[in-house]
Amino acid sequence: MAIRKIAKLGHPVLRQIAEAIPVSEIMSQETQTLIDDLIETCLDANGAGLAAPQIHESKRIVILDLEEDEDEKYTIWINPIITPMTEEGMLTFEGCLSIPGLRGGVIRPHRIKVSGYTEKGEAFERELEGFSAVVSQHECDHLDGILYVDRVETPTLAYLEEHRKYADDLLEMSFQGED
Repeated sequence: MAIRKIAKLGHPVLRQIAEAIPVSEIMSQETQTLIDDLIETCLDANGAGLAAPQIHESKRIVILDLEEDEDEKYTIWINPIITPMTEEGMLTFEGCLSIPGLRGGVIRPHRIKVSGYTEKGEAFERELEGFSAVVSQHECDHLDGILYVDRVETPTLAYLEEHRKYADDLLEMSFQGED
């Protein structure tokens, strides 16, 4: 296991569509080492999740700290597919280990279904809502070369220090004039 360097905004690996991992390779030493490195790196960075492209590996793996999973620190998804279960959006302020020091409001479906494979190569399908759904969508976006700043409500984008001071004001200003 190793703590890996996190790719920052501007690095091309963050804009690539990551490669699917063949199910037959999930239990390989290479894939299991990558999962271990994701966990170590995310723990070291105190993240809510991390995608393989963020540690310079263009593979479809994410790890997530989901509220629903009390038994495990991180949930591991391989080749995840997300399907929105509602058109109703939820606005939350997001940040990213690849874009340190910034926060911004993003509207995402508040309920989703996700399917894919676990770190043991077992197929799964589950529904998530609220914060867990938001974190899941954020991390899985990395697999398609999408960063939260691509989805941000622009007037809410702020440096972390200002976000902490003015989050409510930024939110209010971003929706002025809407019915």
